[in-house]
Amino acid sequence: MAELIKNPIVMKVVQTEIREAMEAVKSSVGESDVAKLLYLKAVVKEGLRLHPPGPLLIPHESIKGTTVQDYHIPAKTRIIINAWAIGRDTKYWEAAEEFRPERFLDGSLDFKGNNFQFTPFGAGRRICPGMSFAVSEVELTLANLLYRFDWKLPEGMGLLEEFNMDEAPGIIVKRKYNIRLIATPYQ
Repeated sequence: MAELIKNPIVMKVVQTEIREAMEAVKSSVGESDVAKLLYLKAVVKEGLRLHPPGPLLIPHESIKGTTVQDYHIPAKTRIIINAWAIGRDTKYWEAAEEFRPERFLDGSLDFKGNNFQFTPFGAGRRICPGMSFAVSEVELTLANLLYRFDWKLPEGMGLLEEFNMDEAPGIIVKRKYNIRLIATPYQ
């Protein structure tokens, strides 16, 4: 939600997608509705690229010695992957620090860990077992918040001057400072 507040044009695009998809007046967006909301799915992926829930993936231990891009990794070495850094690496992402959901619209990158540059839930045998549930819940919750309300910062709060995007370090990433928003019911 913080990235959408910071990028009001993106918020308007995703709200328009949701509201147009909900032709009949419904009280809430359902799971079957979310399946059709491709831009919303791209917004969630882009949010997870920039703000993975667990910035450091579960440690692995090398079974045998190997070399990865000129680095020798001896056998029995503990390896930790930094998903946060990969998600902001300019080798993989054009304008890596910018929130651009459009980069996910072609559907070629998924959450399943098949693409090294996008692994917010890990990969392989140790991929997060709750990944499908988590993504589904985030998509459904965000869709309903954007469908039912228009959002803005409180009066007098300048977007760039006072809107801090810092994150608190830890095993799970969260915003360092709470975000206060004004929700106006959508008519």
